[in-house]
Amino acid sequence: MSRSPRNSPRLADTPPASAPATLQAVAEAAGVSPSTVSRILTGNAPVSPNKQEAVRQAIARLGFVPNPTARGLAGGRTLTIGVITQSIDSPFYGGALRGIEDVLDRAGYQAIFMSGHWSAATEARCVEALRARRVDGLIVLTGRLSAAALREAARERPVVVTGRSVKAERLHAIGFDNQAGARLATEHLLALGHRQIAFIGGDPAQADARARLQGYQAALKAAGVPLRPELLMPGLFTEESGLVAVNHLLDSRVPFTAIQAANDQMAFGACLGLHRRGLRVPDDVSLVGFDDLAGASYMLPPLTTVRHPAYAIGRAAADAVLQLLRDENPTASAPQPQLVLRESTRPAA
Repeated sequence: MSRSPRNSPRLADTPPASAPATLQAVAEAAGVSPSTVSRILTGNAPVSPNKQEAVRQAIARLGFVPNPTARGLAGGRTLTIGVITQSIDSPFYGGALRGIEDVLDRAGYQAIFMSGHWSAATEARCVEALRARRVDGLIVLTGRLSAAALREAARERPVVVTGRSVKAERLHAIGFDNQAGARLATEHLLALGHRQIAFIGGDPAQADARARLQGYQAALKAAGVPLRPELLMPGLFTEESGLVAVNHLLDSRVPFTAIQAANDQMAFGACLGLHRRGLRVPDDVSLVGFDDLAGASYMLPPLTTVRHPAYAIGRAAADAVLQLLRDENPTASAPQPQLVLRESTRPAA
């Protein structure tokens, strides 16, 4: 026997699935116009901090998910930024990538990360791959692309490069004073009475490595301390190269009371090498690094170093590329280097 229609559930009795939140709903919840919400999401025009916060709260409360495809088509953009780093697993560049991602995410953009591996040819291939994906802008973290190649890339889309000094239309460079930072570290050791200061350098093909060596040399010269070539040890900005450098230094039997490493990773390796040879930091040898990586404050002993704020530099780079996309003159810049004093240095005996 067939059931009576009166006993069958009606469609209207079933609760409808909640519809996705719309841009209009976000605007009403935040007390702003839909165009204001759109500007905040795309970063196309300046909006007051109060309105930005109201829109962010409304988005979080309503669970609004922007439609990148629709927004991109409407603005003629893909809402993506290509980011060329040198090594995605680098403890330094990882901080910069996080800073970039945080800023771009809040502006409604997505980052596409690629590694150049300190090769101009590889970086050039990255640029072409990102160009094919029609990214709206490029961020290049240091690298070895020539100034001419960076200028060429900037003819098609805004480009921001860090750790370099390049000028061109739609190209913004965010430099960092590596020489001044290294000089701060050397001056600190000199102020503690050290005169036999070994230096573990980075890859000489990199401009920042050369600048840090120059800072060390300049501090010695200003203090009237002769430069001793036998205290200069080569390195490659890796922990292993710091360990190898210390072993070579100890095997040479050249006297020294302090070591200045051109980055924290080499300082970590140097500290391990000293430990294995029965030498204590800082009782026997003072040790200074450069970068202030997250692990520097947890090394035993905690490492005195020069703060090279990767996260802040990443944020500055992202801010700059968004400013260029709004046809504004970028104001973003890198902070000045700062010496961070911890327990790995002490006065010379």
